[in-house]
Amino acid sequence: MVGFGEGSNAPADKLADFRSEAQARIRALQQKPDPDLVPRALMQLRDDQTYALVVDTRQARLYVYEHHNGHIKFHADYYISHGKFGVNKLKEGDQKTPLGVYYITSRLPRAKLPDFYGSGALPINYPNEWDKLNGRSGSGIWLHGTPSASYSRPPLASDGCVVLTNPDLEKLYLSVEAGKTPVVITEKVEFVNKTKWENDRASANKMLENWRHDVESLDPRRLLANYSPRFKSQTGEDLNTWYNKNRIQANASSNFSIKLRDVTFFRYPNAGETIVATFTQDNFFGKNKTTLRKRQYWAKDGNAWKVIYEVNI
Repeated sequence: MVGFGEGSNAPADKLADFRSEAQARIRALQQKPDPDLVPRALMQLRDDQTYALVVDTRQARLYVYEHHNGHIKFHADYYISHGKFGVNKLKEGDQKTPLGVYYITSRLPRAKLPDFYGSGALPINYPNEWDKLNGRSGSGIWLHGTPSASYSRPPLASDGCVVLTNPDLEKLYLSVEAGKTPVVITEKVEFVNKTKWENDRASANKMLENWRHDVESLDPRRLLANYSPRFKSQTGEDLNTWYNKNRIQANASSNFSIKLRDVTFFRYPNAGETIVATFTQDNFFGKNKTTLRKRQYWAKDGNAWKVIYEVNI
């Protein structure tokens, strides 16, 4: 009689891999997400973002959430493998999976890839602007399948990518759109009830609306009060230098106003109390209009949320 995952003359490392994968799959069956709870990271999506992906590396699981009319509900989940040396990627070749908020950038079909990637690949935008600001490097982080000779891989087996079985990747393909679908990669998903989720979303919208009012006021003191002393620009400038280069040139007689649309909010993994907000900003100067797409990273300074990084995208 042998125990689970044991056998005569079997390689010890292969048995360990088998046990790890089996335990992860059993755990997923025993701990299915509560349909009444939602990932706290998914605070608000755009109307045209139909699905969002959330990777829980500790559980070796990828969750797909469906978005409709401002509501988020569980859609599907899949077993995944990630970096051989865990998470929190810092540099090229460390064989770790990054933690953060990313987007699917393209869809690569099997015909354009070596067999290693299986039935296809979904690249993500690592390193994003937050990674670069924090000195993280590397490239080529994809969600992809497995070689034709394999069905799946152990939980810790990739060079940093998120790897699914080929049948699961083919199903996932139906839930993603290049340039739109967000991918949140975290060590452990925090689930909250709908009331907590709605309160978090309302607070984030109020935070951003206060910022909009202060921009519209054309009062530098009011606007700069929304920014942290720790603020750094994309080129490393401090707050005052950055503001003097980027402040809106308008006057009270120009009927200046701002409208924000297509707003998204995500709680950023592995970054303390941090929210990333992305939105389209329409500036109206009388009958004239300018438009830009902006991303801000907000962090808690004491009890107040402050912008610590901002970039036009």
